[in-house]
Amino acid sequence: MRIKYHCLFIILLLLITIPLSVYAQDQSQTETTEQEDTAVPERVDVAPAADDSQIRDRLTGILTATGWFENPQVEVNDGVVFFSGSTKTDDHKKWAGDLARNTQDVTAVVNRIEVLDPDIWDYQPAYTGLQELWRNIMSAIPFLIFGIVVLVIFWGISALVAKGARAYLTNRDMNELLQDISAKGIAIFVFLLGIYIVFHVADLTNVALTILGGTGLLGIVLGIAFRDITENFLASIFLSVQNPFHAGDHVDINGNTGFVQRLTIRATLLMTLDGNHLQIPNSLVYKSSILNYTSNPKQRFSFVIGIGYDASVTSAQDLATKIFEEHPAVLTEPEPLVLVDKLASSTINLMFYVWVDGSKHNVLKVKSSVLRQIKTAYMAAGISMPDDARERVYLDGVTLHPKKGTATSDQKKPESTPIAEDSQLITKAEGQLESNDEEILEQARTARSPEEGEDLLKPNKSGETM
Repeated sequence: MRIKYHCLFIILLLLITIPLSVYAQDQSQTETTEQEDTAVPERVDVAPAADDSQIRDRLTGILTATGWFENPQVEVNDGVVFFSGSTKTDDHKKWAGDLARNTQDVTAVVNRIEVLDPDIWDYQPAYTGLQELWRNIMSAIPFLIFGIVVLVIFWGISALVAKGARAYLTNRDMNELLQDISAKGIAIFVFLLGIYIVFHVADLTNVALTILGGTGLLGIVLGIAFRDITENFLASIFLSVQNPFHAGDHVDINGNTGFVQRLTIRATLLMTLDGNHLQIPNSLVYKSSILNYTSNPKQRFSFVIGIGYDASVTSAQDLATKIFEEHPAVLTEPEPLVLVDKLASSTINLMFYVWVDGSKHNVLKVKSSVLRQIKTAYMAAGISMPDDARERVYLDGVTLHPKKGTATSDQKKPESTPIAEDSQLITKAEGQLESNDEEILEQARTARSPEEGEDLLKPNKSGETM
């Protein structure tokens, strides 16, 4: 994190140094232009009534004094000035012509000054450029020192403001992620204020606004490029604020069931019932339906049993209700229900609704125990549970003869004797019907977490975090 801050600080210094250098260069160029290319006066008076010789001597002295011309010669005849000689630039030639036109009693100018081609081995322009660059650097040093001092001061102020903001938000019991984001946002605003002051003092306010505007545009471009990362980050903020689940909760997210282990700024980590780590992107978690089994430990399961049309529905309901009342894992509040669900082709389908405390008992084990006991009780009471109807069509004139050893309709079928073990409350396979949640949570605590990063979840009711 410190490396990121240092990189950000260096970039900001470059953003300040470059405009300041440009500013110093513009100032230096302006001063040089004012010194060298001084505007030609509107009129140069020589004497109340200047003659040709006076005009010639005056212009010759001026051209020689500038040092811009080689062998400058000036001839004046009846107020007409004739220039000859040579110079290195067209600007100097033009300057001489303008000077003569603004001289007293000059009626016309004939400019025959020759512009020399520069020598290919002339290093004077390069030397002049280096001098100009050095002068710009030296001119920018005071602004650079000022900018560094202001940035350091505002950097310290932003750190203090961020610390104070965190302390204030902590007292208001705000989410840790929101505390960090809010504190950093305030600190960045204070630091940007310092940058604006630096540019404003350097008379580069427009440059500052342009940079800030470009930064905002860059943020939009990066937001589009990293849309998935941005969605996951924002979803982590909303999830940590809304708290649809805590660490250790048993949840179902988009069809994925498991115990919540961690929530980072990228993904939500689950420990599935199979003992595997499952990472779900926060954007998908936030947009999906979340089923939390732990928030209300009372869970209901249901199943269907079909009885024959010759059986008494009331007796079947009473038998099941008695089993539910005597079963230690079945809750009486909310009460279990046995309702007629459908009159099928060969059976009357009964729908059973049973409530279990999921924090104490395993729902699958309780369901197995209840089904086994109902099956045993129905068979003992002679309540048939036939399968689906099967229909056979025979041709006319076909006589059916039963095979030897096959019971006919007028023969009595041997009575079915229910197995005694099936009437037991708990079998060895079902254990003690206890919940296995703690075993899976223990696996999650001892396993290596594949999702690194700060955990944004609140602890579960027992006060333990994953």
